[in-house]
Amino acid sequence: MNPKLDALLAQMRGLEMEVRRELREEEAKFLYGVRQGKVKFTSEADARNRKLAKRLRDFIRDTNFLALLTAPVIWGAIIPIALLDLTFVVYQAVCFPVYGIPKVRRGEYLLFDRKRLAYLNALEKMNCQYCAYANGVIAFATEVAGRTEQYWCPIKHALRVKSMHSRYRYFFDYGDAEHYRAEVETLRRSFEDVK
Repeated sequence: MNPKLDALLAQMRGLEMEVRRELREEEAKFLYGVRQGKVKFTSEADARNRKLAKRLRDFIRDTNFLALLTAPVIWGAIIPIALLDLTFVVYQAVCFPVYGIPKVRRGEYLLFDRKRLAYLNALEKMNCQYCAYANGVIAFATEVAGRTEQYWCPIKHALRVKSMHSRYRYFFDYGDAEHYRAEVETLRRSFEDVK
C-alpha cells in the first residue's frame, strides 16, 4: 500500500477515536450511558424527556398534509428492503463459506435504540424503527457486497467514488496490473482486520 495513504488512514482512525470520545461526552450531557449494548437514561432525564413528548394527535395535526400522504409510499418500501435483507442473509450464508470470506454480523448494522427516547411519541418511535431497519439493512448489504468485491474484483475505480465501503481502501490502484496479478490471491483472503 502507498505510505501517504497509510498515513491518511491512520489519521482517519485517530479522528474516529476522537469522535467516540466526543460521543461519550454527549452521553454525559444528555444524562444517559451505554453499557453492554444497552442505553440507560437517568430517571431525571427520563422524566424531562417524557414532558417533551408530543401527543400523537398533535403530532399528526402539525404534520404537513403532503408528508402524511407520502407516508404509504415510504412504508411500501419495507417490502423490497425486507427482501434485500433476506437475500443478503442467504447470499452470505451460502457464498461466504465457499470463498473463505468472514460473515458480516448483521446485528452490528441493525440498531434499534431510539425506542428508549421518551420524548418521542409512538408514531415517531415506529418511524425511527423503520429508518433504523432500512438504513441498517442497506449498510449490512453494502458490507456484504464490499467483502464480495474484495474477493472478486479488488480494484479501485478511476472515477471518483461518492461513498466508499469499508474494504475499498485495500483495493489495488486502477491500472496497476502488476500488483493485481502478483497479489490478488493474497488480497482475496486478507480479512485480518475483520473481527
